[in-house]
Amino acid sequence: MGLKTLVIGASLNEDRYSNMAVKLLTNYHHEVVAYGLKSGTISGVSVDTALINYENIDTVTMYVNPERQKEFYNYIINLKPRRVIFNPGTENDEFQLLLTKEGIQFEEACTLVLLRTNQFEK
Repeated sequence: MGLKTLVIGASLNEDRYSNMAVKLLTNYHHEVVAYGLKSGTISGVSVDTALINYENIDTVTMYVNPERQKEFYNYIINLKPRRVIFNPGTENDEFQLLLTKEGIQFEEACTLVLLRTNQFEK
């Protein structure tokens, strides 16, 4: 199994990038957990509607806008991931400053591109 990744903002809508990310992460053999507004499954991954204290999260990939991210700040910091990926449109200077203070790496990148160009595991 690859890196355990939490997708925040996972959508059951197949046209959404978060949905594509869950699918591509599983295709690349990463362990995936997902949080979204509606419960269901994406490629066998359950989308949780409650914030669960997952263990051993390496990467959190964001698919919610900066204003909505505020409710996740403490949750994500307490998970102690190695890094947070801010996908296009989710960039957030305020949250990035908090992550830096906690020693959590972040990058502004597209999870789909990172996977397809073999840069995700770096």
